[in-house]
Amino acid sequence: MKPFDYIQAPSITDACIAAAEHSPAKFLAGGTDLLIELRRGNGNYPRSVVDISFLHELRGIEATPDGLIRIGPLTTHSELSSSALLRKNASFLSSAASTIGSPQIRNRGTVGGNVMNSAACADTVPPLIALGASVTLQSVEGRRTITLSDFFIGPYKNIARGDELLTSISFSPLPSVCRSSFVKLGRRNALSISRLSVAAVLGYDRDGRIADARIVPGSAFPVWRRAREAEQMLLGEEPSDKLFTAAGKRVSEAMVSYTGRRWSTEYKEAVITILVRRALEMCGRG
Repeated sequence: MKPFDYIQAPSITDACIAAAEHSPAKFLAGGTDLLIELRRGNGNYPRSVVDISFLHELRGIEATPDGLIRIGPLTTHSELSSSALLRKNASFLSSAASTIGSPQIRNRGTVGGNVMNSAACADTVPPLIALGASVTLQSVEGRRTITLSDFFIGPYKNIARGDELLTSISFSPLPSVCRSSFVKLGRRNALSISRLSVAAVLGYDRDGRIADARIVPGSAFPVWRRAREAEQMLLGEEPSDKLFTAAGKRVSEAMVSYTGRRWSTEYKEAVITILVRRALEMCGRG
C-alpha cells in the first residue's frame, strides 16, 4: 500500500474542504471497496483519504415532509435490509441489500459506497434506478442533485468530481398498486458477486392489467438503464407466463444490441431471459 494522508472530517463542510485542498482525495465510508483499491495500488491513487465514517448526519432512512424517502449514504446494507420503511415502500431495495456479501460486509459496507464505486455488479443500483432515485452531491462550490440514471457513464465511472461528497439518496415510495422484486445470479449461493441481476416493478389497474412496468438489469449493459423495450410490451396486458418470457427475450435482445457478441453472450442471453421472467413472476399477478 502506498502512503497517503489520512484526514478525519468532523463535518460535511470540513470533508468537502479537505477533499478540495488535498486533491486527489478519496472518501472513506465503510471501506469495503476502497481498502481493496488502496492495497492494489493501481489506478488513480489518492493523495489523501478523507474519513467520513463518523458523520452521523449522513446516516439513516427517513420519510421527508415532501413525501420522499431519503437515505443517508453511510446507511449500511444491513440497515437497508432490516428497514421497516423500505420493506413497506421499496421492498426490493431491502432484498437487494440482503444479498450483498457476508454479514460482516453488510454491517460495514454502505449504500453510498455501492453507488459511488459504480461497479456494474452493484446490487443496490438496479432497484434505485427503478425507483427513479436522485443523488445529491456537495462540494465547496455548492450542491447539485442528479437523477441516478444519468449519474453513471461506465463501469466504475460516474459524473461526480473528486471533491464532491454524496450526501443523500432520495426517491418516491412505490404506489400501493405496485409490487417489486430483485433476483441475481452469482457463481455460488453466498458471498457472491452478481454476474447478472434484475430489479422489477409491476403496477396493476382495477382490471388486473399491467399499468406500470419497470425493469432494470444489472451487469447486462455498459451502464445501468431501464429496459424500456420490454416495459412497453407489458403495459396494458394481462400478466402471463408467455408475456413474462417474451419480455425476458426482449431484454436479452436489447442487451446484445448494446454490447455486441462476445465469449459470454451465449450464456448471458439465456440467463437474462430467465431472470427477467422470474423477477416479473415474483411481482405477482395483480
